[in-house]
Amino acid sequence: MRETPLTRLTGVRHPIVQTGMGWVAGPRLVSAAANAGALGVLASATMDVDRLREAIREVRSRTDAPFGVNLRADAQDAGDRVDVMIAEGVRVASFALAPSPALMARLKEAGVAVIPSVGARRHAEKVAAWGADAVIVQGAEGGGHTGEVATTVLLPQVVDAVDIPVVAAGGFFDGRGLAAALAYGAAGVAMGTRFLLTSDSTVPDAVKARYLAATVREVTVTTAVDGLPHRMLRTDLVDALERSGRARALWHALRRAAGYRRLSGASWTAMLRDGRALRHGRDLSWAQVLLAANTPMLLRASMVDGRTDLGVMAAGQVAGVIEDLPSCAELVERIMREAEAAGRRVAGP
Repeated sequence: MRETPLTRLTGVRHPIVQTGMGWVAGPRLVSAAANAGALGVLASATMDVDRLREAIREVRSRTDAPFGVNLRADAQDAGDRVDVMIAEGVRVASFALAPSPALMARLKEAGVAVIPSVGARRHAEKVAAWGADAVIVQGAEGGGHTGEVATTVLLPQVVDAVDIPVVAAGGFFDGRGLAAALAYGAAGVAMGTRFLLTSDSTVPDAVKARYLAATVREVTVTTAVDGLPHRMLRTDLVDALERSGRARALWHALRRAAGYRRLSGASWTAMLRDGRALRHGRDLSWAQVLLAANTPMLLRASMVDGRTDLGVMAAGQVAGVIEDLPSCAELVERIMREAEAAGRRVAGP
């Protein structure tokens, strides 16, 4: 159970991935996950290229274990980020959106394993045909932007459709889930919320307490923020946006945008320019456009500054059943112990 196609591909000890969460998966969490034997993944979308280079080097100073970097394939400077990763010897590149075949080929030529995340079987088939080394499949239980198909339905579809390692995401937090994913044919599991809720996570303690206090019903999917299905904790902001008409929603968006400007220093002109780009081809209200443009800072407000009144709290559905804050080392050891016990129960005496 400890060795799978995922561990052989990436060189990690255990078939567990700590996902690249913006503002959360920084050097401290990534190195702690890597030292615990999981694949730690650094979130680069909230960093500029220079900070990415610094962060990679900081992780390297904290661990000798393999780790990865998560990239946005649609970033204008994606090529520059790939140059940094290759130069710094990063072993794994993960993507929230499918990378282009050319970008994928460039990474593979440098010996970097490419692992995109997908939410549908056809997307898995596409990236496998392009040469992806593995794929992370996130079901509807996962945090952040998510689809409609549960992991238990989506995972076996993808396992049957592709010949590369499949990593299951969405709804995993313990060893029973790992054992179940392996039984479905997955090569491991990827977890975000479970690693966010560890003592190694830099998320403020008060924010962690909000997550721990949440029930399953308080982890909701809403389109009110940016027009796309987004799983997050139900907060006053979410409630206000869902109850509001267009005029009231725009007022809330402007209020949050003003908070974003104070945090980020962005100008109204830049925000409107980004908003127009986001609105292109999508049926969004201007309130959703403003909030979509501000989403990275809405997440930062909560995950970094502890301002849950200004921000959003992306969360997998498992937030409603997590009750503690172990270290990454304690968490990974416990998951592997539980998974092996589950396997023995299935095997019988």
